Amino acid sequence: MIALVTGASSGIGRDIARSLAKHGINVIITARRKDRLRALKEELIREYGVKVQIIAADLSDTKQCIELHRRVKKYGIDIFVNNAGFGEFGEFTESDLDRELEMLDVNVKAFHTLFKLFLQDFKKRDYGYILNVASSAGFLPGPYFSSYYASKAYVVRMTQAVHEELRRAHSKVSLSMLCPGPVKTEFMDKARVDFTAPPQDSRYVAEYAVRQLFAGELTIVPSPVMKAGIYLERLVPDCVLAFFAGQFQSRRERL
Repeated sequence: MIALVTGASSGIGRDIARSLAKHGINVIITARRKDRLRALKEELIREYGVKVQIIAADLSDTKQCIELHRRVKKYGIDIFVNNAGFGEFGEFTESDLDRELEMLDVNVKAFHTLFKLFLQDFKKRDYGYILNVASSAGFLPGPYFSSYYASKAYVVRMTQAVHEELRRAHSKVSLSMLCPGPVKTEFMDKARVDFTAPPQDSRYVAEYAVRQLFAGELTIVPSPVMKAGIYLERLVPDCVLAFFAGQFQSRRERL
């Protein structure tokens, strides 16, 4: 088997690549930072003896997303991990517009483009695994983190809708979405926030996600607390969720 993992230079993407390699799966890893990819490639070959290819790409550029798909199509990818993404924290009227638009280019446009292209391939041959990396944030309104939360809601709803399309078509393509809560990665530093709840270990989240992916689980939530939270959110009005989310979020920004 061969997997493609985007956003593999750090965090959950890197640890999912590690987990897949641990299971004997060859991987193609992509991100912007080629030096990080080289280091990960050496680690995976040394530790697990798998084949690894690196492709440096800036997925905020739609043309590079399309080119990435074109370059790897010949390999007959079995597993696609749609992980690339980042967050931008701040009050909506004060946050940096250019940074937000770049985030939406990655979290929404790149996600959408690659999801569509690889799913088209998988559906034609009626086989393959896709893991879209969303967030528990995708189930909530997110004051002070509004653009990020909205981008992950796009991932959640798109995945749920397409999963139903595949079910109705009796497709054998397996589609899942990973919806963790806080995870200990570089995400906090890039978004300039601290988590109010203790973050989960990224390697644990990655291992859990890979197991559940192969089990065919649609919504993958590694934390029992977040599972309960997502369930309870369905019982609470959105205005109340927004109020309490705003209370928590307003205490997260780093000075």
